[in-house]
Amino acid sequence: MTAHHVLIVDDDTRLRQLLHAYLSKNDFTVSEAGKPSEADALLQLFIFDVIIMDVMMPEQDGISYTAHLRQKGLQTPILILTAKGDSQDRITGLESGADDYLPKPFEPKELLLRINNLIKRQTTAKTQIAFGPYVYYSDIAQLKKQDQVIPLTTAESDLLNFLLQHANTTLSREELATMTHQDNIRTIDVQITRLRKKIESDAKKPIFIQTVRGKGYRIIL
Repeated sequence: MTAHHVLIVDDDTRLRQLLHAYLSKNDFTVSEAGKPSEADALLQLFIFDVIIMDVMMPEQDGISYTAHLRQKGLQTPILILTAKGDSQDRITGLESGADDYLPKPFEPKELLLRINNLIKRQTTAKTQIAFGPYVYYSDIAQLKKQDQVIPLTTAESDLLNFLLQHANTTLSREELATMTHQDNIRTIDVQITRLRKKIESDAKKPIFIQTVRGKGYRIIL
């Protein structure tokens, strides 16, 4: 099963470390940024399922940074961490494009529940994804061509699912290996080759799963 990737953007190092440890124990892949510029660098490298955003940070406050990300077209769910009782931050945060907020201090279990709800809300509409003559059903990990089931290994299914959930986006081999729990990037190349043989009419001239030279792979819808 593909691990969900969470980005924590907060200048409080201790809080980031605590959240990192807690979310990792709950099977999330976690990245950290202490300020918006560090988050920008990570957003260039990875596709995240949820962003946890503090309000008070150096360089730019979390609410303004959220608005900036939305203006750039980022659709990743964002959860704002606000000061307890500061209702204006909550309202402004939601107006800026945040999907949810959580007042500090908070129980880690409540944060986990909110993250899972955001992910569920984001992925519900993506359980059936069509490309060419195929439909992939992510809830049952099944690929069909019309009424014919195309057999996939678990590794192939995980890789195809992750590519489809981030369709038309170039994903690095390192990221694909991390998010599908593969031992090394060479394994990704092997799985891509196998998928192409099952999906493409000519595996040497792929239409759907494309290689982006020097960067990685992407699937085109």
